[in-house]
Amino acid sequence: MSKAVIISGGTLDEGFAEKILKENEGACIIGVDRGVNYLYRHQIMPQYIVGDFDSIDADIIEYYRNETNVPIREYNPIKDASDTEIAIRLSITLGSREIYILGATGGRIDHLWANIQTLAVACKTGVKAYILDERNKVWVTDRPCELKKSEAYGPYLSIFPLDGEVYDFNLTGTKWPLRHHILKPCDSLTVSNQFEDEKVKIDFPEGLLVIMQTRDE
Repeated sequence: MSKAVIISGGTLDEGFAEKILKENEGACIIGVDRGVNYLYRHQIMPQYIVGDFDSIDADIIEYYRNETNVPIREYNPIKDASDTEIAIRLSITLGSREIYILGATGGRIDHLWANIQTLAVACKTGVKAYILDERNKVWVTDRPCELKKSEAYGPYLSIFPLDGEVYDFNLTGTKWPLRHHILKPCDSLTVSNQFEDEKVKIDFPEGLLVIMQTRDE
């Protein structure tokens, strides 16, 4: 399957999740630990279930074990990767070229930051992976890109380096453009920029960037 939708265990707006699943009908659905509760309640059958199952309802995981043929990959809670990272790597192995991750925001900030960093796993294999919720769209890129105002997720655009300083960073088409800037991890200059022109260009020779398109409501 060329697309995957990962339902993770963070805060999940059920109406929003339903919308994304409908827009990506036919995608491979992977339930991650507590995210499986949502799939069970809405009678959505996942293609895979992964996690250490420390936060899923016990009767729900037993249902999938005993009443379905859904492949279940259970991991020891003491492991070297988060449940969401495991799901991303599984999606890549299955051949997905686009991955949408729901339930990756809200709750604990350490979980959110781990999920954002894990987007780099997909990026480095050439797979597009996005964290989505009602107000935010987040992804990681290692190459220049062009964004359209008419297709923006929200009016705000924030960009952060993920792997050290990014030299010769150029940003055009925004309210506050930049030329030949050194983008530093400790620099908040590039938060809450806005689209000015229809096309925004992000250009840099090398590095990893976290890109966020956001809205207030």
